[in-house]
Amino acid sequence: MSSTDTTATLESPERPVAPQRPRGTRLGFLIPGIVAAVLAVGLLALGGLALWGDAQKDSAGYLSTRTERIGDNTRALATKNLDVNLGGAGRLVESSEFGKVRLQATSRTGKPLFIGIAPTRDVARYLQDVSYSTVTDISTGPFEADYTRHAGTRWPAPPARRDFWAASSQGAGRQTLTWKVADGDWSVVVMNADGSPDVEASISAGAKLPFLDEVGWVALGGGIALVILATGLIVLGTRPPSGPAARAVGAGVPRVAL
Repeated sequence: MSSTDTTATLESPERPVAPQRPRGTRLGFLIPGIVAAVLAVGLLALGGLALWGDAQKDSAGYLSTRTERIGDNTRALATKNLDVNLGGAGRLVESSEFGKVRLQATSRTGKPLFIGIAPTRDVARYLQDVSYSTVTDISTGPFEADYTRHAGTRWPAPPARRDFWAASSQGAGRQTLTWKVADGDWSVVVMNADGSPDVEASISAGAKLPFLDEVGWVALGGGIALVILATGLIVLGTRPPSGPAARAVGAGVPRVAL
């Protein structure tokens, strides 16, 4: 046979190769992006809360509670031991307005009122054998105070005559006590100025927090930066594969040789 034979040879088709998504690389973007998003939400919430609190401060710079009524038929109202341990914040409290506490109280009976804060051991010694009440628990919505009553028959000396008070105020009308927080065990006492029974007063507490606005803006700025970072990482983590992984789709096409 003189004509040239033309032989068509078909190569065995190769098994199609599925493109491989670079999972490790994508998770390396996606997981940090989710973490950054969670942190961003926390910082934005903190910043908003701090700026809201800063807007609630009064003209003296104090953020205060609502005025509430406390009272009992004993000769004094005292808080439980307040254990203050400033730790590393001690220098900050000493060198700034941060850490100032203000208590404001007004008698509801018309009697001159005394309000003071002193070391717990001195308060316990002063009120020994005196009928007084310890404020053990306070709940809000509505406000309610629970008391533990201590029996006694002694009429205490007028509290203003004692010199152990770290801060105190007494008189008719609204009384204001300001105290620079310090380490130690402390108790707050509210009494009639003459030590008579049936103490009843309207009281509010406040704290001076001069850095609220700075904290708010820094937290908001950090939250916005993290939102931008999280968005970029999540986009990279969820983007379809490209490059060699996408070109691998054509690797399974059968080749024909003539």
